[in-house]
Amino acid sequence: MLNFALCDDNLNILNKISKMLESIFINNKLDGKVVFTATDAESILTYSNKENIDVYILDIDLKSNISGLDLAGKIRNHNKNAYLIFTTAHLEYIMMAYKFKTFDYLAKPITMERLEETILRLFDDIKCNSKNTYIKIGTSSKMINGNDLYCIKKQGMKLIYCTKEKSYETYSSFSKIENCLPENFVRCHKSYIANINKISNINKKSNVIQFDNFTCCSIGPKYKLNLMEVLNNGNITNNLECINNRK
Repeated sequence: MLNFALCDDNLNILNKISKMLESIFINNKLDGKVVFTATDAESILTYSNKENIDVYILDIDLKSNISGLDLAGKIRNHNKNAYLIFTTAHLEYIMMAYKFKTFDYLAKPITMERLEETILRLFDDIKCNSKNTYIKIGTSSKMINGNDLYCIKKQGMKLIYCTKEKSYETYSSFSKIENCLPENFVRCHKSYIANINKISNINKKSNVIQFDNFTCCSIGPKYKLNLMEVLNNGNITNNLECINNRK
């Protein structure tokens, strides 16, 4: 699921863009959702500091002391990977907007056709970009941000993708997905693949991994050595102080 946040000082335009997006998601069977809208920059910043946003659509001229460009700069301070799309009636801003790693620029008034073109291209970019963190769930159009994923569990013929918000199930196998996962996902058990960036503690005595949302998974003897080598030598956000070294 891609989470979209919108900011425009004109409430009518804000509602119009939101409705167009929802229509585009439904008509094209895209796994996207408008999770937050605001007419002021402060509200967007407050929300985005607490919740994960994948795509921002920002009006440049917000009729306040904080412009859409200022807002983009603040967003980039804590989210380097989010997609930024700017909207404005002032075409002279276009070059200034691209310094924030802008995905696209929409001139007002925004049409359904132009917005749909951008959104379809954005979803295609995510699918084709090997460096992104988005993970496709099975053969469906569903995608989740790998940064939200704690582990993947094998249960019979199903794989269960566990995030803080919910779990996603699909019929598949580890052999079909392992080569498509980001490098921070490591097999730790015959039934688990762990996101090592989400590990808060490892108990070597009981062979249990604890994630930062208190979810746990097991470490299998066959996979323990490789897991520990990755944790010791891999480029991950955690450090070894989080590991319980009891024998």
